[in-house]
Amino acid sequence: MALLSLDLRDFVIVRELNLDFSNGFTVLTGETGAGKSILIDALQLALGARADAGVVREGTARAEISARFSIDAPQVQWLTESGFDVGGEEPAAAPQVLLRRTIDAQGKSRAWINGSAATATQLRELGDQLIDIHGQHAWQSLTRQAAVRELLDAFGAVQTAAVGQAWQTWRAAHERLARATAQQASLAQERERLMWQIGELERLNPQDGEWPQLNADHTRRSHVQALIEAAQAVCNTLDAEEGGRGRGAGGVLSEVGRCVDTLSTQAHIEPAFTPFIDLLSTGQAQFEEALHGLRAYLRHTDHDDDGLQALDERVQAWLGLAKRFRVAPEDLASTWQGWRQQLAELDAQSDLDALQQAEQRARTAYDREAQALSRLRHKAAPRLAAEVTDAMQALGMGGGRFEVALRAQAATSTGIDEVEFLVAGHAGVSPRPIGKVASGGELSRIALAIAVKTSALGQAQTLIFDEVDSGVGGAVAESVGRLMQQLGSDRQVLAVTHLPQVAAAADHHVLVSKQAVDAQTFSSLKTLVADERVQEIARMLGGSQITRATLDHARELLAPAAAASPPQVAARAGKRRSA
Repeated sequence: MALLSLDLRDFVIVRELNLDFSNGFTVLTGETGAGKSILIDALQLALGARADAGVVREGTARAEISARFSIDAPQVQWLTESGFDVGGEEPAAAPQVLLRRTIDAQGKSRAWINGSAATATQLRELGDQLIDIHGQHAWQSLTRQAAVRELLDAFGAVQTAAVGQAWQTWRAAHERLARATAQQASLAQERERLMWQIGELERLNPQDGEWPQLNADHTRRSHVQALIEAAQAVCNTLDAEEGGRGRGAGGVLSEVGRCVDTLSTQAHIEPAFTPFIDLLSTGQAQFEEALHGLRAYLRHTDHDDDGLQALDERVQAWLGLAKRFRVAPEDLASTWQGWRQQLAELDAQSDLDALQQAEQRARTAYDREAQALSRLRHKAAPRLAAEVTDAMQALGMGGGRFEVALRAQAATSTGIDEVEFLVAGHAGVSPRPIGKVASGGELSRIALAIAVKTSALGQAQTLIFDEVDSGVGGAVAESVGRLMQQLGSDRQVLAVTHLPQVAAAADHHVLVSKQAVDAQTFSSLKTLVADERVQEIARMLGGSQITRATLDHARELLAPAAAASPPQVAARAGKRRSA
């Protein structure tokens, strides 16, 4: 996982820039104001930093930034889960991601991830996994409680999720208890109201799905006389004997039977009668079945005045309660069940003893997790202190000491520890809070020491140092260079520096300069090799006056790097590109 390329167009004083990157340690050098830090600013924007119209080159409509990275499995998973394609120039190539962003002259920005529209938040989420940027004021974060706690936890491989979850559970239980305690009076009134309503429906005892059947039974029994008369009339029509008097030719069944007999006597002469005989016979059978069913209905149906009265009373009670409580009759049973559920919940809220016990259990669980976390932090603190103290000795702070102070604090979602970094710049001085150390150079070196000791803990494989070596020089500068070179052995490291000792330790060297064209100032970049690099190191050593002595000194500084002979970082096509 590494930064592969950065492309800019119309960004601040950059007209067009195309830069490819290699692994190892790369430095960017140049005169003050040439645009070295502009590259860092552009990368931060590509990674979701807040944009404004000031980054658009004067006279142009918009600035464009593209940064391409090779990525590993965690980033591939993030892309997949977020709905983005995984890029790669060839099927067998390592997966890549292209972050692109534009900012127009009104300050509006748009962003894309592998060609699909994205938000600045998504850029930041992905960017946190790709690059870790240490600015020249990185020490300022070391004065913030959250930042130093996160550094210590990362160094100690301490997981805080369990404490956070226990905290949320405890706070929720505590709030339920507080709410119930404060609302006891109103809960009692609500409980009384619900009990009265439930009592009113208790006598009716409405059941789910009962109303449709109840209403249908009541309607049927209310019209039982008409139903009996209808059934009897049909029976009389089908069979005249049902009415107790003849119908001359008989009922419908007798008439159909004679029709069947008439056609049957002629069927041997006219075969076409056979289907009609079958149809009439089928109809006769169905009429007989209907007559049989209606006779059974009449035998089992009576007026049952007592049953009708009971049904009438229940229907009237049901409708009256539905009207009183302003619900549809079919919803009365579910309303009753809902009130009973609400009463059960109120009873639970009113049970202060149970709520207090639940809150105490949650607090005990939180305390257990927080104390376990605190023990891990107390174990990691002296190890971090020892490693940073060791790094300080190589950064010109011989005898200096770094300490990690842990003090108990009120319970929070991050535990019960207040973490503070203390530092003594040299021997014989008591460590003090890092924010009270006077020297800016010391602060920068301490921040660098911490960055070196903790950078391997993060998932970002690309580390960028923006003039973090400010305020140091001489042998200390050489140590800074060696530390960055050490980091570059297994990670991609980019550094903006003014120190020749740091630049000489790099595997790759890019010169950023500015030039005037048609009354406009532009930045340009060039990959330095061989004598070009000697010239730039000599300039950094002696300023504008390059002498034989500064050239010899430059070659001396570069000798160890030249012996290693690493592959060079290059601008596209290995040529200087105006930017």
